[in-house]
Amino acid sequence: MRIDIITVLPELLKSPFEASILKRAIEKGLVEVHFHNLRDYTDKSYNQVDDYQFGGGAGMVLMIEPIDRCITSLKAERQYDEIIYMSPDGETLNQKMANGLSLLKNIVILCGHYKGVDQRVRDRFVTREISIGDYVLSGGELGAAVLCDTIIRLIPGVLNNETSALTDTFQDNLLAPPVYTRPSEYKGMKVPEVLLSGNFPKIEKWREEQAQKRTEKMRPDLLE
Repeated sequence: MRIDIITVLPELLKSPFEASILKRAIEKGLVEVHFHNLRDYTDKSYNQVDDYQFGGGAGMVLMIEPIDRCITSLKAERQYDEIIYMSPDGETLNQKMANGLSLLKNIVILCGHYKGVDQRVRDRFVTREISIGDYVLSGGELGAAVLCDTIIRLIPGVLNNETSALTDTFQDNLLAPPVYTRPSEYKGMKVPEVLLSGNFPKIEKWREEQAQKRTEKMRPDLLE
């Protein structure tokens, strides 16, 4: 998979990809992540990429020209399955969406900033708008990092144990069951005996029951 991220703040985005699972995925050649500074695509003085909105009102808007140049340049080199705009207006990111996106070959992620982007960018170039929640960030960079993490960890070979992602919370519309590790007893708190039994069918049944109970208690909306 190749991910091209368009942003006015590439330095804000790079650190998550220089550590942990994301770094390992890149080093293994399982994913390519490229950052494109929007200021490299403007011909305005002082590398200007934003301007006041027509009709008045507070806040600056990212202009269409540099975004057009950047996306056109990228599309001249390859076809993209999706051009995603990170926006609080978009579909709320969930596990099902991440599963689908992880199967794609090439995607562009456009990070908004200030009051967003000129609407003509959304009308002409964007194929999908995604939000990471019902709140507003200063820009789309942090949302893009979250989206990339959810997608990349699902690519085969990224996780050491590929079945781990299949048992994550939300994969089957249930929260994950409780998990424990050593020691089996700590300050009087004991690990459930069933997990120490070695009876794997019984353990699996217990986990299913616990996932159901936890979901009913904490996220009943997932069962509707």
